[in-house]
Amino acid sequence: MRKTTVESAVLLASGGLDSTTLAYWLAEKNLPFSPLFIDYGQHCRQTELETLKRVLPTNVRSQVEIVRIGDIYKGCRSRLIAAPDLWSDDVTGDDLYLPYRNLLMLSVGAAFAQARGHARLYSAFINSNHAKEIDCSAEFFKRLGAMLSDYGTVRIEMPFRNLSKAEVAAIGLRLGAPIAETYSCQAATTVPCGACPNCVDRAKALLAIQEGNLKAATHVQRQRK
Repeated sequence: MRKTTVESAVLLASGGLDSTTLAYWLAEKNLPFSPLFIDYGQHCRQTELETLKRVLPTNVRSQVEIVRIGDIYKGCRSRLIAAPDLWSDDVTGDDLYLPYRNLLMLSVGAAFAQARGHARLYSAFINSNHAKEIDCSAEFFKRLGAMLSDYGTVRIEMPFRNLSKAEVAAIGLRLGAPIAETYSCQAATTVPCGACPNCVDRAKALLAIQEGNLKAATHVQRQRK
């Protein structure tokens, strides 16, 4: 086994708003990390990967590593795997459920990190559960992190776990992350549908920031009068 280095880490990165913001958060703190993209057979994987390589901090864009585990979900009817026909299919939150997705991604990420001598695995999971994963509770993440730490050398870090999408987006804007270019759609393969839970959550977050900025500007203008 390679020697574990405290200074280095792996970041689960998808090209979405949350993981992109976390990449810039790590960069601001001068914490070295390797971006890891997990191809689990999602229908939008090519769009996600291309987006990821555009939105990461420039110094790590060429360092993206890919793990392919798509065979696990081969034949799965989840709309995260089998792309829906958005003209005719009525996609609900239940249709986006994927068995043990978070457990799988964190386990693969931790194994990848330990095999390469990294001490930490960073994930941008936030306080949201639109896809109704059963492995998405705070208690689950706490127990999984403890288990991986007890039986290995990798510590799972989730700095945004208790934040909302709007709070994460605000951090991204402050750090100069290109959050407008990120891709987080669950239903469409190439162009965000604007109606799936991820798209709605993202739009509400950006609207909340815009409204907050407008209120702040209005307050300043009133103070000046």
